[in-house]
Amino acid sequence: MITIPQQLPDDVDSLKEIISNLTKLNKDYKQEIQYLEEKNNLLLQKLFGRKSEKQTPEDAEQGRLFDEAETFSASGKDEPEEESEPVIVVSSHTRRKRGRKPLPESLPRIDVIHDIPEDEKKCACGCEMKRIGEEVSEKLDIIPQKIQVIRHIRYKYACKNCEGSESDEAPVKIAPLPPQIIPKGIATPGLAAWVLVSKFCDAIPFYRQEKLFARIGVEISRATFCNWALLAHKGCSRMLELMMDEIISSPLVGMDETTVQVMNEENRKNTTKSYMWISRGGTEVRPVILFRYNPTRGEDFANSEFKNYEGIIQTDGYAGYNTLGKNKKVTHAGCWAHVRRKFVEASAHTKDNNSFAHSMISLIKKLYEVESEIREKKYNDKQILKLRDKESRPVVMKIGELLEKHRHSIAPKSLTGKAITYTIDLWPRLVVYLDNPLIPIDNNLVENAIRPFVVGRKNWLFSGSPDGAHTSAAIYSIIETAKANGLEPYWYLRYLFEKLPACKCDDEIHLIMPNRIDPDIINKFRGGVD
Repeated sequence: MITIPQQLPDDVDSLKEIISNLTKLNKDYKQEIQYLEEKNNLLLQKLFGRKSEKQTPEDAEQGRLFDEAETFSASGKDEPEEESEPVIVVSSHTRRKRGRKPLPESLPRIDVIHDIPEDEKKCACGCEMKRIGEEVSEKLDIIPQKIQVIRHIRYKYACKNCEGSESDEAPVKIAPLPPQIIPKGIATPGLAAWVLVSKFCDAIPFYRQEKLFARIGVEISRATFCNWALLAHKGCSRMLELMMDEIISSPLVGMDETTVQVMNEENRKNTTKSYMWISRGGTEVRPVILFRYNPTRGEDFANSEFKNYEGIIQTDGYAGYNTLGKNKKVTHAGCWAHVRRKFVEASAHTKDNNSFAHSMISLIKKLYEVESEIREKKYNDKQILKLRDKESRPVVMKIGELLEKHRHSIAPKSLTGKAITYTIDLWPRLVVYLDNPLIPIDNNLVENAIRPFVVGRKNWLFSGSPDGAHTSAAIYSIIETAKANGLEPYWYLRYLFEKLPACKCDDEIHLIMPNRIDPDIINKFRGGVD
């Protein structure tokens, strides 16, 4: 802190030094005030503003009407360049028919016949009228969940001749029960699947499910539901290990993490943040998504999970992933979506530097347009590299030049300055996708897998214990992998709980893993149960 002395010195050099220090301090204060104002506006935007990061036509065109001077000032140009007439390319598409979408053919139909009275079936001329057709309109009906009791009747057999004998062999034999995912209690595979999908897919906490069952006269406590989840996790433990093996053997793994509150952790307060780590691997058409719980966000966890990994790991800019990239057998890729998000936040709330953030968003948008073409036209690896080299590389180089040019002219503590620093720090990871067709432009597929967990967390708030957190991670892994492979979660989980207890080796487990099973098997199973 610089203070002005009570008696100013007569020395000119000393006075200049005081004035210089005050000027620098004033500049620092202005930057700090600007940053705090931007931060406050950003928080207000997150609370009340539009959540989408996509640019609307108004953002891209009308929003520029009022900052033309700043735009050219930031770019270092005296006059605007002449712009050619924009070319709008509209991809071919099939226009959908107007009106209501027809109801699925797989749903059962019940016909209700409406006929006119017999005395109205005669014409005014006296002749009998004949039916010439019919009009059919369909309405959707729903009946609450069909609940039934499955009675397992096991016949007993005894030898009358051995009754009363002292033989060691049991005189009574009884048919054994088939192996169960939940060995004791009233839960069938169908009930267990319904309860777990309701919580981990539909975000209905156990205490709400307890009330739902009570309304139909069935009393099941939330503690019982928790126990079922723990037993299901135990029964699926080997399959989860095999899923992790598939991720480790993947050429590309995406990683991310999010917070979770866990109660009763040893030597930790209940308010301490814990973390759920998410990995996405497998193949493009058969992905595997795995959730792993860990009390901390430290880099040790990620390193221990992937210490023997060889391939590509794609992450955001969190420092905990830095050591992964130090492994010579690992290519560490970055995420352009996180870079874009930083500049979106800056463009919405900065004043002096709004135009620079806007120009960054426009350039990044061009990169995404290239990726959209790749997806739409389903290019092969060679075509991807050729298109990226022709269209994306010049844009990436332009972004790099602008970042270097303005990194020292924009306040580092402003949102735009922080976005610039973030991008420059991650630059080696951001450009690697240009030379490898396997690497996507961003890590959004992993973020999409996290979203159901985040939605659920808003409802169930916390895990009651570390065991509960591990169980949540296991069930989320199975359900999200099933969803990513186009499987309906309830029917897959029900099938899994019926078949998995009878599996005797890894080869049999492989056949029913969510990323390997044939979807037609689940469809046939569903049809048989329906």
